[in-house]
Amino acid sequence: MRVELSVNGQPRSDEVEPRLLLVHYLREVCGLRAANVGCDTTSCGACTVLLNGTSVKSCTVLTVQASGQEVTTAEGLAAGEALHPVQAAFRQEHGLQCGFCTPGMVMAAVGLLAENPDPTEAEVREGLEGNFCRCTGYHNIVRAVLAAARATAGSAAEPDPAAGGVPEEVGA
Repeated sequence: MRVELSVNGQPRSDEVEPRLLLVHYLREVCGLRAANVGCDTTSCGACTVLLNGTSVKSCTVLTVQASGQEVTTAEGLAAGEALHPVQAAFRQEHGLQCGFCTPGMVMAAVGLLAENPDPTEAEVREGLEGNFCRCTGYHNIVRAVLAAARATAGSAAEPDPAAGGVPEEVGA
């Protein structure tokens, strides 16, 4: 079956098996590696990408379903050497450890901030539910998303420590 879609702003036209999952298309056909295959059960979020600007788990989408649409992976966020604000915030706030979940977390955060550019800590935690990290405890991930929200709003102010710390678990 022929699919026509845009991946990271580049038009694509490929023959695919009708049952090919989008995550496998991105990795095997397009050669992109940021969307990771973590669980094969839609539970971990390591494969999260943007589909027409909305974050989706690419292991739940058939490539043929994405035909005619815009797919953005973590590789497509940066503008040349300039990191996307969410990528820069993850780097600045140490929102990663082993890095396996990071692309999916970043894409989920980009989707969240597109829907809600000024989230509360609780809204960030809720927005990241379904994206799991086995290494970090989420503390710095949540800080990174909040920092990215401030950066995109034009404010580089640091969080107020007197406002309370960031609890260790997402969605608790």
